Amino acid sequence: MIRGQLSVISGQLSAVSYQPSASVPKVAVVIINWNGRHFLERFLPAVCGSTYPNLEVVLGDNASTDDSLEFTRLHFPQVRICVNDRNYGYAGGYNRLLEHIDADYFVLLNSDVEVVPGWIEPVIKLMESDPAIAAAQPKILSWHKRQYFEHAGAAGGYIDRYGYPFCRGRIFDSVEEDSGQYDTAGEIFWASGAAFFIRKSCWDACGGFDADFFAHMEEIDLCWRLKNRGYKVMSCPESTVYHVGAGTLQSDSPFKTYLNFRNNLVMLKKNLPPNKAGMILFIRFWLDLISLLRFILQGKFKLAGAISHAHRYFTWNYRKISRKREKNFAEFNAKGQWDGSVVWAYFAKGKRKFAQVVKGGKEE
Repeated sequence: MIRGQLSVISGQLSAVSYQPSASVPKVAVVIINWNGRHFLERFLPAVCGSTYPNLEVVLGDNASTDDSLEFTRLHFPQVRICVNDRNYGYAGGYNRLLEHIDADYFVLLNSDVEVVPGWIEPVIKLMESDPAIAAAQPKILSWHKRQYFEHAGAAGGYIDRYGYPFCRGRIFDSVEEDSGQYDTAGEIFWASGAAFFIRKSCWDACGGFDADFFAHMEEIDLCWRLKNRGYKVMSCPESTVYHVGAGTLQSDSPFKTYLNFRNNLVMLKKNLPPNKAGMILFIRFWLDLISLLRFILQGKFKLAGAISHAHRYFTWNYRKISRKREKNFAEFNAKGQWDGSVVWAYFAKGKRKFAQVVKGGKEE
């Protein structure tokens, strides 16, 4: 049962923009918005101009206080609008919105993403080729520096043995220039929430996002749960989008730091097998302590406090988190999980590129 209210306003579909076809799967592109009229004005026209033949575009609003809805109704009457009664964040907001949308595939698209013609077709073609593919992402480049990968996803997400996420094309704050080095489609560990393709059947089977995450790493948690069921997550670099990034929370936000550290701990406890979780979490405690001390030495006391707050949350809610554990690990698909420490590779060995860290990663 969904708590809270959601109102649905269906605009008339434009016969020019969308010609539904029974021969291809239905795709719903769902953009979640919170006070992002400036992004909608810039990026929504290209989304509505997408060439995919069986498409619905939905604006899901998390109780914005700007004129986002009025702008969309006036300029894009073909877009269906769903309105949450308050801001449930990225995770909870999408959970409520997608209850009201019917399609074969959902595309969860950030409002600050620029799409190009033909961006949907390659990903759906790839996913249709194998029913074991549950989720996928396009190649994500930076909107500001278009020849470089974007931090949130790049050419596909990986994770190391201690739960630190990194990407093909991005490790921590080091972002690579795109020279086609990751232009081969392949399995990854997680797909970016900036442009997240998922089968509706898989979304429903897993119950969507963990709403307690609010924002950040909820897509990694969902992909991990999918992989615990044996599904595949893919990168499809034949499709490219451009992401502005940090549209809601800036990189130096204490709240963002809190969410990243808290959600990472929760994700590990939920998804690791019992025989591994204790040791990994013990090691993470000390690694996080090093990060906290580093912030203190840099004079970033609010960020240090955010890490402390994250660990207090984890400790106080340990039983609740434990009850969310995935029960069946027998079918776990480990592709995209690197059995090493990306922290050690990056900070101790100075490795800045994905291909330098992961054996078999393709060099430029």
